[in-house]
This record gives sequence, C-alpha cells and structure tokens, in this order.
Amino acid sequence: MVERTKRVVVVGIPGVGKTTIVSGVKSSLEEEGIKINLAEFGKIMLEEATKLKIKNRDEIRRLSIEDQKKLQNLAANKISKIESDVTIIDTHLFITTKEGYYPGLPLELLNHLKPTNLILLIANPEEIYHRRQNDSSRERDIISMDSIKNEIDVSKMLISCCSIISGAPFKILANHEGAVTDCTQKMVSLILDT
Repeated sequence: MVERTKRVVVVGIPGVGKTTIVSGVKSSLEEEGIKINLAEFGKIMLEEATKLKIKNRDEIRRLSIEDQKKLQNLAANKISKIESDVTIIDTHLFITTKEGYYPGLPLELLNHLKPTNLILLIANPEEIYHRRQNDSSRERDIISMDSIKNEIDVSKMLISCCSIISGAPFKILANHEGAVTDCTQKMVSLILDT
C-alpha cells in the first residue's frame, strides 16, 4: 500500500510508449486497491484550448509560447486539485517550437504540481522512430534518428534539472520492444516502494 500521497510525473518523448506504460501502471495499482488518478496534461490542456477553437493536441504545440504557457498553467491548476493516493501526471519535458525547445515543466508548474517522483521513459532511437511511423492516431513529426537521439539526451538533462528544482527524486526506465510488462512492473514497484 501507498504510505503517503504521491504525485508522480511521467515524461518521455513521443513514441517512447508512455501512454501504454502509464495505462498498465494505473490498472496494476487499481488491482492493489490503490485510489489512483491519471492526469493527462495534454488532454487537460486541450479541454482549455477548445475554448480557443483548437481541435486537437497537435495544434497546441503550434501556438505561441505565451498561449501555451497560459494553457499549461490552467492545466496545472486543475491537476493540483486532484485528491487520491497516487496521481500520475502524464506529460512532456519539452515542446518543440519554432523558437526552440520550450519546457513542459517550467519552475512555475513544478511549484504548482509539487511532484513526489519524476520518471523519464526512454527507448532506443530506432524503436521510437518505428513507433512514430506506425502511430496513425496522431500527427507525429517524423524526424531523423539523430534528432530522436538528441531529444533523448535533452530529456535526460531536463529531468535532472526538474529534480534539482522540485526536490523530487528521478528515475529513468527503459521501455524497449517486448519489455512493456517489465517496464510497467518497475514503475509500479517504484511507486509502491517510495
């Protein structure tokens, strides 16, 4: 059982399999009788963005940084009010914009969310590349292996920065092909053991 309320931020670049892993973790914790909420940052931002006539999540990242920042703050405010044993916050460390990388978890959001744990999911660049190519549910940008490797490297730097700023420990878990169950179990254990 969970000894204290946990707010677990789970991040990873598109194609790493975050949605699959987080869904499995949620199911496993529910089977243990743990009250858990899944806060999908992108969906919550989209709920607010629809008021601006935005139709899908992929359009959000094309907004100005100021508009993205406003949506982030609205979403963080909603998430911070969730009460459960475990809240898993599914989000991204950065958004690629024409100006460069924009942080998905800037200082203001980390202060608002108050995470107890940070988890970065990674996979091999080749695995991510193929997953992005095969994902017809989203308008994924297909980029080179070198760009994917760079995104993974940037993610590793940013997760450590988020840990320093928030004081929450971070863990990097690998979601390689055929290892979804193993990765899911490692995340469940991490949540239950801390």
